[in-house]
This record gives sequence, C-alpha cells and structure tokens, in this order.
Amino acid sequence: MNTSKHTELANHAWSVADLLRGDYKQSDYGKVILPFTVLRRLECVLEPTRDKVLETVERFKDQDIDTDRFMRKASGHRFYNVSSYRLSKIAGDPSHAAKYLNEYVAAFSGNAREVLETYQFAQHVKRLDGANLLYKVVGRFADLDLRPEAVSNHQMGYIFEELIRRFAEQSNETAGEHFTPREVIELMVNLLVAPDADVLSVPGVVRTVLDPACGTGGMLSAAEEHITAYNPDARVEVYGQELNPESWAICRSDLMIKGQDPDNIVFGNSFSQDGHKNTTFDYLLANPPFGVEWKKVKEEVEWEHEHLGDSGRFGAGLPRINDGSLLFLQHMLSKMKPASSGGSRVAIVFNGSPLFTGAAESGESKIRQWILENDWLEAIVALPDQLFYNTGIATYFWILTNRKDADHKGKVVLLDARDHWQKMRKSLGDKRKMIAPYQIKEITRLYGEALTIAEDPHHPLHGKVNVFRNEDFGYRRITVERPLKLRFELIEETLAALASAMPVQKLDQSEEFIAALRPLLGSKWRTRSEAFTALKDAVVSAGLLWPSGAPFTKALRDAIGVRDPEGEVQRDRKGDPEPDPDMRDFENVPLNEDIEDYLKREVLPHVPDAWIDHARTKIGYEIPFTRHFYTYKPPRPLAEIDTELKSLEVEIQTLLGEVTE
Repeated sequence: MNTSKHTELANHAWSVADLLRGDYKQSDYGKVILPFTVLRRLECVLEPTRDKVLETVERFKDQDIDTDRFMRKASGHRFYNVSSYRLSKIAGDPSHAAKYLNEYVAAFSGNAREVLETYQFAQHVKRLDGANLLYKVVGRFADLDLRPEAVSNHQMGYIFEELIRRFAEQSNETAGEHFTPREVIELMVNLLVAPDADVLSVPGVVRTVLDPACGTGGMLSAAEEHITAYNPDARVEVYGQELNPESWAICRSDLMIKGQDPDNIVFGNSFSQDGHKNTTFDYLLANPPFGVEWKKVKEEVEWEHEHLGDSGRFGAGLPRINDGSLLFLQHMLSKMKPASSGGSRVAIVFNGSPLFTGAAESGESKIRQWILENDWLEAIVALPDQLFYNTGIATYFWILTNRKDADHKGKVVLLDARDHWQKMRKSLGDKRKMIAPYQIKEITRLYGEALTIAEDPHHPLHGKVNVFRNEDFGYRRITVERPLKLRFELIEETLAALASAMPVQKLDQSEEFIAALRPLLGSKWRTRSEAFTALKDAVVSAGLLWPSGAPFTKALRDAIGVRDPEGEVQRDRKGDPEPDPDMRDFENVPLNEDIEDYLKREVLPHVPDAWIDHARTKIGYEIPFTRHFYTYKPPRPLAEIDTELKSLEVEIQTLLGEVTE
C-alpha cells in the first residue's frame, strides 16, 4: 500500500468527525474513531472463518465444557467472535443499534473485549445512541475496507498511527510519545539485527524482542518482519509495555491479529510496574519520550536504587528528575541475557542530552561510566534533525550489547549520518525530512564497515566515522587552586564590614572597639602581621582588650584584606598557601593523561603558583559527539562580504525605483 492509500483509509475513518461535531469536543473525536477502527479491523480479520466458528458454537452449545481452545482453532486466531452480527447489519437497524452492538462486542473472546473496554467503548455506545448517531457511525465504519488481503498488518500500523497523530493534534498532546517514523524504525532495526544475520538464518531459531515503551507496536512489528525476512522459519516472540491506554489497546489488538500472545503487552509504567520482571530478551529497542520527568515514580525508583543497588535496575545512578531517558536505558540493560547464554543487543533513540549532561560523578555521568566500563556501548549514530513528528531536534541511536565481537571489544563507534536525508514533499508536524530506502542501506553498510572505514583515510566516507577506546570518554575533573593574595587597608568600607562581622558584634564593647580603630582610617599595610599589630596597638591604647580566637582573627582578616595580585600570600596553620575561592578553576583531563603533566604543560606556564587540590578530583564520563566531527570553516574574506553587500544595495535600490514608478 502506498502512502496515499493508507492516508485515504485514515481519512475515511476520520470522516466520522463530521458526524461527531457538536456532540463531541474535537479533543474527544479519537475516543470514538480509534476503537471503532480496531473493531472493524477485528471483524475483517475474522470474516473468512466466521461460519466455521458459528458451526463450532452450534456443535458445543449443549456441552458443559470450556470451548475457548476449539473457538480459537476454528477462527485461526488467538481471538474470536461467536455472534452472527456484522457492523453492516447493526447499522441497518437504527432502533436496535445499541443493543445489537453491545451483544456483538460481548460475543468476542475475553482478550478482544479487554482491548475495547480500554476505550470505555460501552459508554461511548450509550452516548452515541442518545445523540441518535450510533447507527450512522457504525455504518461509516462498516464501509471501511480493512480486510487483511487489502491492508496488511504492517500497513494497518500506518493507519493507526496516522489516526493517533491526528488525535494528538486535536487534543494538544505530543504525537512523538506514541510512535516513531517508519523509516527510522527500519534503520534502527537494521543496525540492531544486521550483525546477527548468520545466527538468525539457523533453522528453527527463536528470538525474543522487548520494547518497554512500545506505543502501537511499530518497532516490535518491524523487528519481527526483519528477522523473518532473514529466515521465514524463525519464530519471533514480541513483548512490550505501554503507559498510554489507546496505544496499548492497539498494540494488543495488532498482536492478536498476528497470532502473537497479547498478554505479552503489559499496561503500566515500566519504571514503577515492571511488567517483565526477571525476564531477559535477545533484542531490546525503544524510542522513549524525550526529556520526560520521572517525578511521578520518584519514590519507587529511588527506593529501588537505594535498597536493591546493583541487583536492581537503577544501581548505576539516577539522572535528573526532569529527564528519565537514562532510566529507560538502565531498565533495558537489566533485561539483557547473560553473555554466557548468548547475550543481547539493545537499541534506543535519544536526544543529545544523555551524551553529556551531568557533571563528573553526577547520576548521568555515573551511568555512562557504568556502561563504558562494562564495554556495552557498541556505537552511537547521529541522525538528521527534523525526522520526528513532534520535534525538530537532533537525535541519536545508541546501540549496546554484552556480546561484542573481538574487533569491537573495548571500542565505541561514532557514526555521523546527519547528511543522509531527503526533504519531504509535505511536512507532518515538525517532520520535514525523511531517510530514503537507499539511504537506509547506505547507513547500514557504513555501520557494518565502520572499523575498516575508520582505518582508511582515503575512503570517501572516512570523515563520517570515528572509533574510540572506552576510556577515551572518561576524564578527571581537577580543581586548580591559586593562592589567596591580600593587601590590608582600613577605609570606611572595610571598617563597616568589620563592624557587621558577628565576632565583633558579640564583643561587650563592640562600639568602643570600632571607635578605637577609626583614627587609623586610610592606613594601608603590606602584610597581615603589620596590619594586626597596628590595629591591636590602637585597641589596647584605648584601654580595651584585644579579642582572641580563630573566628575573630578570620573575621578581621576577611574584613580588611583586599585581593591584590601583588599582595601577601596567605597561609594556613601548617604554612601551606591558602586557596583563593574566587580564583579557583576546573579542568577536565583525559583519563589516559597524568594530571601533573597536564598541570605543567597547560597551567603553570600561565599561572606558576597554581596547584591541584587532589582531594577534590572527580571522575566523569561524557561523549562529546559533535566535537569529534567538528570541521573548522574559516570566515569568508572581508572583501568578498563587502562586494556582496554592495551588490545587494544596488539590487535594493533597483527594486525601490520600480516601486516608486
């Protein structure tokens, strides 16, 4: 089916909105259109075996046995309907439409009824009937041709997703939370599965696939189709979890139609309600919502992090509360099969944030460190911007595995595919670009040959690939200190600062103390010793006691000390230079470099008195993808810019002349 055909069918379904207008808000149209589309698809799928199911019903009608197994066998699917009704028949009897439709839905097997109940179907039937619209809506869907021979399961996914996108637009939701463009899914599955072509070709091979944010199941469908394309005899078992009820219902109905177990698709939040606990999978892939906070599940996630540690899912660290991307990745990595049992491969779509957000030893940095030190990150692929329906930002594939081949061990591939796109003839939301089929093949081939291309400087795509060691992304965050240098002076400002200091205010004769110092206004001293001696003499001469104790000494020094590059170096009790917090600097030093050598080369030539506070050194990990592919482009010559400006001025004057004429 071409794009225009699935759009035509989606338009047919969405035309029901014309009937709903006035009785339903625009934001509620999808609550009617989506379940009726699912119902019509189920009806079309069951139509070829309807008579056989009814014969089975008749055969067992007087027997007190569970007929579920026999009904499934008769229908040829994991679901069935034991009613003789059809939507066309129900539409033809307006006065009984609600009664017949409810009986029709009740005649479905439990797994199919559960899907429709998710949409609160019975309530909408009652509401439509009360508005005298039900038979019209049923009639509109009875004319929708969704027979499997006309519309494949893969194509049906396009129709569902187009309807969800329109529903999201009407209800002001984020369409990108529901589905991923098909060409992006195809590329992602290619990169995930392609290295296993030999294994997948083994007769009778069985592979399990999980998407913990599965939406309508597009990624699961693509993975299944890709694997069976390698080997038609392969058995693929798909699993998923979804938080959005409409998407969950569509995904379950899709699995029923395909003969998969719909119970494999769990409803709920993957973080707080792990629907596949203690289960591992061969392949895991996901496109979780970008930058979504996890505040609602904060208590459960933090409890698991603190109490289960490495035996739970989130032992490596917790990211910031406003972005749960790296929680999704940890959740997926916890479900990898042990390498000794064949291992797993993981693919996930991220925006740029997980590459670098978070300072050294922050939650994000610790998660990246954990991944890289375990040698799980195989590659990161940069995609073109404007690929997704709800955002135009840059996105990336992260490909991970715990069974790297020998050539990839200890290495990470960075692949730049940002230029592999073509402009769409018509934009869909923020999606203005697409990756053409031939470009998908190019990127897949480039990925497979990445190590070879990276080593060949003459290869035409050499600039698109960089290969690094895991430790290349690690760094030490060092603290560079410089000595505190002060001169000392007593002026109105410093005297006022001293008077407001707490140790002075606590003195029994604080006002007299300040008054005793006032005659020294305008005095300056090169060293602290000279300043303190002069001030002490003034106080004692006034008949007052000179305060003692470290708090007073510090307050006095801080009040009358003025930073001066030529001033006296202040020292602690051990005689070591005291660091100046205002001059403190931080440097990131690669893990494979000695930090003292770095200090000598990069710092001391500029500030000879600097030193490193080793107690403050932290380990961090980040992946500065863009920096590794940055190519310097010198600015255009001024003469060229000047010539262009003059040319534009002439053109403007000409246009203005034409207007005034």
